[in-house]
Amino acid sequence: MRYAPLTQAIQGETVDAWDIHFKATSLKERDPSVIILSIGDPEFDTPTTVIDTAIEGLRSGDTHYVEIEGRDNLRSKIAEQHQIKCAQQVTKDNVILLAGAQNALFASSMCILEPGDEAIVLQPMYVTYEACIQLTGAKLIPVAMDKENNFCLDVEALEQAITDKTKAIFFATPNNPTGVMLNKQELQLIADLAIKHDLWVVSDEVYSHTIFEGEHVSIAGLENMAERTITLNSLSKSHAMTGWRVGWAIGPTELIGHLSNLSLCMLYGLPGFIQQAAYTALTDTDALADSESMRLSYLRRRDRLLKCFQQHPKLSCITPQASMFLLVNVSQTGLSSQEFAEALFEQQKIGVLPAAAFGQCASDFIRISYVVDDKQLEDACNRIDSFMQQFSLAECS
Repeated sequence: MRYAPLTQAIQGETVDAWDIHFKATSLKERDPSVIILSIGDPEFDTPTTVIDTAIEGLRSGDTHYVEIEGRDNLRSKIAEQHQIKCAQQVTKDNVILLAGAQNALFASSMCILEPGDEAIVLQPMYVTYEACIQLTGAKLIPVAMDKENNFCLDVEALEQAITDKTKAIFFATPNNPTGVMLNKQELQLIADLAIKHDLWVVSDEVYSHTIFEGEHVSIAGLENMAERTITLNSLSKSHAMTGWRVGWAIGPTELIGHLSNLSLCMLYGLPGFIQQAAYTALTDTDALADSESMRLSYLRRRDRLLKCFQQHPKLSCITPQASMFLLVNVSQTGLSSQEFAEALFEQQKIGVLPAAAFGQCASDFIRISYVVDDKQLEDACNRIDSFMQQFSLAECS
């Protein structure tokens, strides 16, 4: 049987990057000593009040079809929080609920891109961006962040990448995998280019609730940007709700209408009991306290990993300002990131992600997710110390 050519857009290196992760998860079913640091799935439980709300909704029969865009109270709360952050007028009509930020990214791409378009993506980028963009028939144009300067924006490279086919600029801030945030000056430079060339901007802000240092700025709040910006977010990371699939897009009302029509064909709205739970996550005092406790745990774990890697001269780190990921440059070991990750898994049963799939500028790095509990993380640090001894011995011989 034959398959459509579009299936090729969801294969390749970005999918293969997960091979070690899949090996690690498979082995962990038989060997509990395996430590998985390759995926951003928090080990925390969803806040109890959120779970209780969902159960209450199920028991009360909230299991039927719902409004495609999402319920008014939840959309209004999201709009309110975004308006406070961006100092711009936002209403529920600017918000649509979708099944996770990933679906929001894909749906947004489908609504603004068409065959022959070019979409610029700042790299490193999350591994599924490529498929989401290429499935529209558009061409992804990567623009590398400056890895020699802590992955800051390379304005000259961005400007040179814009052509008469460019339709949009995509980026994540805070970034996955670097944990680096674009500052206001960098965002203003992007905004100036978007306005000058009449471009869409898609801003993935999923990690904006997990900030350690600095201020998160949303580009939608800059002058004349609301009408051309799509802001993506979710509860997956901030409230340990990855499996609940609660995400959203914020943008112009006309765009929300198109996204609603697309959702009608694909998803038909989020389940009502999940929307009830999401509203609790955004409003309940205990749920918000739990979210803040998670953030502080990530900060503590980040600092523990930084201390671990700083002891090894052949490893260097980008200190993340946010998120739950750490990039480690392993090039001085003499191994590629793929070889390093494979050796670490084979010798120490630790699963990490080679970062080459996030873009060529990250090819010397591995991504580590600090989503396991403190005991496992301490164990992982000790195993990494043992693993790195071989490179010290090799240097002495």
